[in-house]
Amino acid sequence: MRPFLYVPVYLFGVALALCGAPSRAASDESLAQRANNLLQHRCMVCHGCFDAPCQLKLTSQEGLNRGANKEKVYDGERLIAANLTRLFDDGFTTNQWRDKGFFPVIDSTKPESSVLYQMLDLKQAHPLPTQGPMPESFDFRLDREQQCPKPGEEMADFREDYPLWGMPYGLPGLNSDDHKTLTQWLTTGATLLSQKPLAQVVADQVANWERFLNGTSNRERLMSRYLFEHLFLASLYFPDEAGTWFRMVRSRTPPGEPVSVIATRRPFDSPGKDAFYYRLQRMPDTVLIKRQMPYVLGQARMDWYRDLFLKPDYNIESLPDYSEPEGANPFHVFADMPVRSRYRFLLHEARFSIMNFIKGPVCRGQVALNVIEDRFWVMFLDPDEIDPAREQQFLRAHADELGLPLPERGSAIDLLAWRKYSKSQQRYASARSDYLGREYTEFGRRLDLDSIWDGNGNNPNGALTIFRHFDTATVVDGFVGTVPKTAWVIDYPLLERIHYLLVAGFDVYGSVAHQLESRLYMDFLRVEGESNFLAYMPIDHRAPMRDYWYRGAGEDTLKHIRARSAFNRRAPDIDYRSDQPKHEFLRAQRSRIFAAGSAGAGLESELPASWLESLHELRGRASSSYSFMPQVSFVNIFGQHGDHVVTLLRDSGYSNIAQLFWEQERRLPEEDQMTVVAGFLGAYPNSFFQVSEQDLDKFVAQVNALETTADYEALLANYGVMRNSSWFWRVSDKFHRMQQQRAGVEAGLFDYNRYQHRLPSAVD
Repeated sequence: MRPFLYVPVYLFGVALALCGAPSRAASDESLAQRANNLLQHRCMVCHGCFDAPCQLKLTSQEGLNRGANKEKVYDGERLIAANLTRLFDDGFTTNQWRDKGFFPVIDSTKPESSVLYQMLDLKQAHPLPTQGPMPESFDFRLDREQQCPKPGEEMADFREDYPLWGMPYGLPGLNSDDHKTLTQWLTTGATLLSQKPLAQVVADQVANWERFLNGTSNRERLMSRYLFEHLFLASLYFPDEAGTWFRMVRSRTPPGEPVSVIATRRPFDSPGKDAFYYRLQRMPDTVLIKRQMPYVLGQARMDWYRDLFLKPDYNIESLPDYSEPEGANPFHVFADMPVRSRYRFLLHEARFSIMNFIKGPVCRGQVALNVIEDRFWVMFLDPDEIDPAREQQFLRAHADELGLPLPERGSAIDLLAWRKYSKSQQRYASARSDYLGREYTEFGRRLDLDSIWDGNGNNPNGALTIFRHFDTATVVDGFVGTVPKTAWVIDYPLLERIHYLLVAGFDVYGSVAHQLESRLYMDFLRVEGESNFLAYMPIDHRAPMRDYWYRGAGEDTLKHIRARSAFNRRAPDIDYRSDQPKHEFLRAQRSRIFAAGSAGAGLESELPASWLESLHELRGRASSSYSFMPQVSFVNIFGQHGDHVVTLLRDSGYSNIAQLFWEQERRLPEEDQMTVVAGFLGAYPNSFFQVSEQDLDKFVAQVNALETTADYEALLANYGVMRNSSWFWRVSDKFHRMQQQRAGVEAGLFDYNRYQHRLPSAVD
C-alpha cells in the first residue's frame, strides 16, 4: 500500500460527524435529535458544499446514505469535464450512487466496521495532543491529495499507519458522552431526523406559487424561465416560515404530484422535448452560511412580479428555444422582455444577485476570485436613467457580442474559441461607448451624482461592499471601511453577464479550459465596472487612477484594458471641489444612497466607547504588520462591559490583479489594511481569538507591531484558539449561538476547512 501523503478531507468531516457538539442530556430528547445536533456542529462544518471532503455531504439523510467518493469536484487540472454528482440532482437511490463510484460510510449490518465508527474510534484511541504545535503529519491545504479509505482493508491500513488522523480530523475529539451518543446512534441504524410535514399554510403557498409559475401564456412562460434561471440557487422561504426551505426546479411531474427533477448541467440547458413544470422542492433544514442565499416569496413578491413582468405592454409572439448558442444568451432569449423590468428584478435584490456568484458553484477557487480586489465598493446605475426603447434596441442589436463563453466540447480544445469572445467583447465595449456618447450629447443624459441609484429611499441594496478572502468572498450591504482603492458602477448588461458567466453558466465540474475562460472573461467585466466608475472622475484623473490600479501590469496589458474602457470622451457633470475626486465622489454617494453609511454603525451602536477607541487603531492605516494576520479572524472581546464578537478582515495589497498567475509576485504587504466590523463576516473563519477587555489595548498593539512569524506565534499564544486547543469546540458553539441570534434567516453553520493551524505566510 502506498504511503498516504495527505489527509483525507472527507475523513475530517467523517470524524466531525462523530465529534459532537456539547452533550444535550435532556431526557425527552431522542437519540436521533442528539446525534443530529452533534453532526451539525462537528461534521457539517466541513461537509456541506461542493468541496465537502471526499464529496461526503452530511446535511441530510440522503447525503449520509450516499456516502463518499474518491474523485474531486474541484480540480484545476481536469482536462475533460467530469460526470455530475450533485446531491438531489444526479442520483436518487443508493444503487445509483454506487454506480457513480460512491461507497458507504455507515453499515446497518456491521456498524462497528463502518468508516464513521472506525474514524470515531480511532480518535478516542489516539486523541490529539493538546499542548504544543500540531504534529507535522497534518496537512490542511485545500488542494491536498484526499485519502478516502473504504471500509475493510483500506480502513485497517489507515488506522495502522496514521493513528492521529481520527475524526474530527485535526481538531479536538469528542467527550465521552458525545462519543457514546454517536456510537449508539451508529449501532442503531444511523437515522437522521425526518422533516416535519409541511404546515398547511406553507403547503397552500407552495400550491399557489406553482400555479403562478406554470401559467400558460407566452409572457407567463417566459417570465418563469427568467425567474428559474436567476433563482435556481436561492434558499426560498415564505414570510413567517423561515427554516422551511425550498428551491425552484424543473420537474417532469405537474403540481400535486411528487417532484421528479429534470437535472441539467446548467439551468438554461434544454429540459427535453416533453412537457415540464416549475416546482418548489423542499430542501434539508440544516443551513450552512457558505450556501445560504435566502429569498422570500409570498403574496407581496408575487404581486411585484406581476407588475414587473406581466402588466407592461409587450408581445411575445413565440417562445425562444433552448438551442445553443442563442439559448444560452440571455440577451437573445429575453430580448422581448422589457429591459427595465429585468434590471429592476436584479437591482431590487442586488446583494442576492452578487451573492449567487460568491456562494454559488464558484464558492471556492482562487482562479475564479483573484480577478477582484480584496475590498471594493459597488453601486448601480439608476434604472430611471435608462430610456427603455433605446436601451432595448441597443441590446438587441448587440446580443451576439454579449454572448458568454460556452463550453462546446468540455475539453481543453474549448480554449481555441477564446479569441472570438475577446474580440466580441472589444466590439461591444466600443459600441457601448459610442451609444452612451450619443445618450449624453443628443438625449440629455447626465453623468452626475443623481444618476447612481439611491435605493429609492428604502432599499439597502444600492451600495454594497465586496470582500475577497483569497479563495472565498463575502458581499454585504453598505459601504464598509475606509475609501477603497477601486470601485465599480454596474449597469444592467454588466449585472446580467456576471450572473450568466459565474452562476448560471459556471460549471464546477467543468474542464480547466472552462474555468480559465470564465476567469479571463471576468477580467473584461471587472474592467467594465471600473470604467463605469472612472467615467464619473475628471478626465485628467482617469488614466493616472487606472494606471495606479494596474501598476506593473505591462504596456500590452494596459493597452488591452484601455481598449475596453468606455466613456473616455465625456467629462462628468460634477463640480469637484478637491484634488481627490474619488474620495469626494464616494463619500457623497455614501451620504445619498440609502443605508450606504450605516454599514459601520454596528461597531458604534454595540461596543463600548473604550473598545472602539482601541479598535480604531487597526483601521485606516496600511502596514506590513497585517500581512501576518489571517484573512478572516473572529475576535471575542469580553468583560464587565459586555461579550461581543468583531471580525478582523485583512485587505491584501497588490500591484495589480490583471494576471491569472504569479499572484504572490504582485503582493504588496506594505499596502495591507485591516477592516473591523461588528459581528461575524465570512463563512470560512481562519482563526479565533479571545481577548478580555483589559487586554484589548495590548492585543491591538501586538497586531500593529507584527514583524515576524515569531511575533504572530506570540499573539496566538496569548489570545489564539488553536486547532488543538481543548476549548476549541466550546468557542465554536458559542460563536454559532451568537451568530444565530444576529443573522436571522442568513444564520447557519461556519465552515472550518480553512481554519489555520500553522502560521500564515506574510504574502499569502
